[in-house]
Amino acid sequence: MPCARWACRWKPATPRRRATTALALRLGQHFGLEAGELRALRWGAYLHDIGKVAVPDSILLHGGPLTPPMRARMEMHVTDGVTLARHLPFLPTATLDVIAGHHERWDGAGYPQQLCSEQIPLLSRIFAVCDVFDALTNVRPYKRAWTVTETLNHIQAASGQHFDPQVVAALLNVLADASGLPESA
Repeated sequence: MPCARWACRWKPATPRRRATTALALRLGQHFGLEAGELRALRWGAYLHDIGKVAVPDSILLHGGPLTPPMRARMEMHVTDGVTLARHLPFLPTATLDVIAGHHERWDGAGYPQQLCSEQIPLLSRIFAVCDVFDALTNVRPYKRAWTVTETLNHIQAASGQHFDPQVVAALLNVLADASGLPESA
């Protein structure tokens, strides 16, 4: 039953999700976003994976590389998420943009729309790097947690391909300003 699955699986205010959201907001502040834009970014950060409620556990919890059909279903979580979030009439368009754009890539090789560079809304570009930072520095069913150093090396190497170079530079500045950042997040 979807509602029972949703209640058991999706926890919008976990410490990890709060930390990822806080990082996105610090990046947003670095870019000088206004209060309404920061609120839209915060909601987008909390709701970005809402569409995963429609993805079977056999895919979400898969312990290795996804098969092409599994990957195709996983990628549908973005459009599923936008569809679900549109039922929340108080959400601004910018929040829907974060949900829709958090898997787009600077070089156009992302999904679901293959947007590139500044076609991708800024809030989506900001959150995308925070989402990857979180994904890499935490254990997943298919991988160990990377150290912060490994993660930042990867993000820097992907600057200009996966990520907006200005957002990567801002991330490095924001994290350098953070005192006592642990080696594993």
